[in-house]
Amino acid sequence: MFDITDKIKTLRTAKAQAVIRVSEEVIEKIKKKEIEKGDIFEVSKAVAILSAKKVSMILPFCHNIPVEWVGFDYKIEGNRIIIEVTVKTIARTGCEMEALFSASSSALNIYDMLKPLDKEIFIESVKIVEKKGGKSSFKDKPLPDFKTGVLVISDSVHAGKKEDRAGKVILEKLKEMEVKEVEYRIVPDESEMIKKEVLNWCERGFNLVITTGGTGLSPRDVTPETIKPLIERDISMVMEAARIYGYERTPYAMLSRGIAGVRGKTLILTLPGSTKGAKESMNALFPYVFHIFKIMKGEGH
Repeated sequence: MFDITDKIKTLRTAKAQAVIRVSEEVIEKIKKKEIEKGDIFEVSKAVAILSAKKVSMILPFCHNIPVEWVGFDYKIEGNRIIIEVTVKTIARTGCEMEALFSASSSALNIYDMLKPLDKEIFIESVKIVEKKGGKSSFKDKPLPDFKTGVLVISDSVHAGKKEDRAGKVILEKLKEMEVKEVEYRIVPDESEMIKKEVLNWCERGFNLVITTGGTGLSPRDVTPETIKPLIERDISMVMEAARIYGYERTPYAMLSRGIAGVRGKTLILTLPGSTKGAKESMNALFPYVFHIFKIMKGEGH
């Protein structure tokens, strides 16, 4: 089983198809509702719903996800019965196995109900025909020549008394997302020095400025108060999303006062100074915030 705790929850959909081939005589009996065991489609619909909820109990590497909805459709084409099962979930991992398992179980049920009438019946195929949600649906990437500034705000790191780890986590994440042009600075918790560095990057046309540190409630934490006057367009929900993500992991995430907004064409994000807080914030926000730059260029969602 893979560790999916770093992922965000999104609406995920998967549709699986199963095809069962039977004789033309049996197809006629189905159409006339003459199957002795009952309506194969009504029973298979129930099987599909029940099966989608049981996958993690049968397949050891599947996560136990909330199955929010199961849709069941069928059609008859010649001597083929085509079953389609759609599963929806809001989770950190996809539901394609739930859809495949559900379609397979429905096909097996039809096989079981029809085998006394057709000794040549067979399941022709089971496959995924559609999948949405998760990273595959959010493919935003940095624009060409994307420039980023990373500012570590810490008295102790600036004085050489402590190693910077939060900033390095941010740099690693940016590298992973193919952000190639990055400038890295360290300043103490001094408003004028913070302001100078951030404004320098904004005036030079940087696309993104990420600060880490100074967002808490200690006497020296001044990052939000320093950055807020620089912001021309507030995007409060960006850092709220990071806090929601963090709060699922530790209640202390609610104590972060990080803000986000745009100055000119520069997006400014103020992340926590702890290594864990910075990492969780990056996981929560990237690559999704890259979409902001398309919107600012006038492109649609």
